[in-house]
Amino acid sequence: MGIISRIKQFCFVTLRIKKYKFLSDCKRVSGKPNLYFPLLLKGNGKVQFGKNFQNGVVESSCYYSNYNYILSMDHESEVIIGDNVVFSNGVSIYAKSKVTIEDKVMIGINCFIIDSDGHDLSAQERMTGIPKTAEITIKKNVAIYYNSTILKGVTIGENSVIGSGSIVTRDIPANVFAAGNPAKVIRNL
Repeated sequence: MGIISRIKQFCFVTLRIKKYKFLSDCKRVSGKPNLYFPLLLKGNGKVQFGKNFQNGVVESSCYYSNYNYILSMDHESEVIIGDNVVFSNGVSIYAKSKVTIEDKVMIGINCFIIDSDGHDLSAQERMTGIPKTAEITIKKNVAIYYNSTILKGVTIGENSVIGSGSIVTRDIPANVFAAGNPAKVIRNL
């Protein structure tokens, strides 16, 4: 690596990783992520990283201009990430209850995973009500492609693939390719 490349790496990557580490306030973190990209950890809940978790992909878009975000909101909230999981750039996870990502899962650019409605859907309760939540489980060897959203209460079965731009609102069985809005099974794998 030449001097110019090292300067770019330090200024545009290393300093940003340190900045987001400094801004993170989640205290209940276990495991050691491999940081190739900034990661912001927020909330009072638990975040657990398995072995060989890779945060960020150098060759993917948004490498110099984005960060990954994990919010484990309340004390009882949990985000559990298995072994050999890869997050590309711009991944966001919001956990009010629990998000489990099992081993060998790949999550693409700008994917969003949220286990609650965020706010109560009733207009009268929107600012003060308690949103509905339901756990999310992403089973082993799943691949979730770019710009997909996984919503509350969903389980994605082992070895399945979620196509780009999908909105997953219901369970997806094992060993299938699913895509669309809402996502539906396109074919078996």
